[in-house]
Amino acid sequence: MASEAISPAPNERAQSLLRVLIQRFIRDGQPVGSRTLSRDAGIDLSPATIRNVMSDLEQMGLISAPHTSAGRVPTPRGYRLFVDTLIRYKPPNEGEIRKMQSQLHKQQDDPEALVSSVSNLLSNITSLAGIVTVPRGQHATLRQIEFLSLSDNRVLAILVINDREVQNRIVHTDQPYTAAQLQRAANFINENYAGAGLLEIRERLLADLERTRDSMNQTMHDIIAVARSAMKGAATPPAEFVVAGETNLMDFAELSDIETLRRLFDAFSKKRFMLDLLDRSINAAGVQIFIGEESGVQILDDCSVVTAPYRADDDSVGVLGVIGPTRMAYDRVVPIVDITARLLGSLLHAPD
Repeated sequence: MASEAISPAPNERAQSLLRVLIQRFIRDGQPVGSRTLSRDAGIDLSPATIRNVMSDLEQMGLISAPHTSAGRVPTPRGYRLFVDTLIRYKPPNEGEIRKMQSQLHKQQDDPEALVSSVSNLLSNITSLAGIVTVPRGQHATLRQIEFLSLSDNRVLAILVINDREVQNRIVHTDQPYTAAQLQRAANFINENYAGAGLLEIRERLLADLERTRDSMNQTMHDIIAVARSAMKGAATPPAEFVVAGETNLMDFAELSDIETLRRLFDAFSKKRFMLDLLDRSINAAGVQIFIGEESGVQILDDCSVVTAPYRADDDSVGVLGVIGPTRMAYDRVVPIVDITARLLGSLLHAPD
């Protein structure tokens, strides 16, 4: 996220002090005074000079004085300058990346479990709330269907979906069917509908059954109607996004009062708000950082959202990220979000 230029821009000395102030505030969550800043900055300046610099930064809208405190805290505008120009990012080391890869690789064959694993991974590593949208285009496509007759007028429908996922559906029927009858119905569906999406197949089957009612024998007609019912649950779209670690936000004093938490958890439940925000990132070139009001979601005015799109077959198919207070460790969080998006994309690229 770009922001309007700071005018006049702080000089190098002021930028150094601002960097130290923000780093200290992120670490401790307490307003930073001139004495603390003088000690931490490692710059040979008198407390009076530092107070003058802080006054200049305050006039620029980069820091503010909360209540009657003698210290200062960053403003969203200060955080923006920090993440755009002052920060020194700390990417995970090779050992941490291998551990992340290993955790996600275990869920590679199960798209829903993989998305859930990614959100949990982001939450656990950052101690924030992790959020991942379900990949676009991951609709259920039928590769093969088989039927197995069970007792008590039940039929087991075995659906192979998206090449690797197998779903079983038990359907109750009005009458028993022989193995030969079930095989003929499976052959008919596999020959005519394999490769199509389940939602599309259900609609096409309804139309085809009406059209061929006179030419198709009743038994065949009934079994295919059973197959259509079996696809209903499998064709249900998955959740649009997965959130993990919402309770981590209770550990931050600025977000821990009951009313703030209620509004935050309410935001997570309002899919439209979250999806609108995440959709703004899906075509981005890389990591996006929304600080405070930049998200456009009023409930998140006290939060920052760090997102990155993830890709499959050269297309952006989803977004992942974290939500936390504006006082988050951007130097650590931003590289983690970036690398996690790349790891997820590499798994979606991986051959069967």
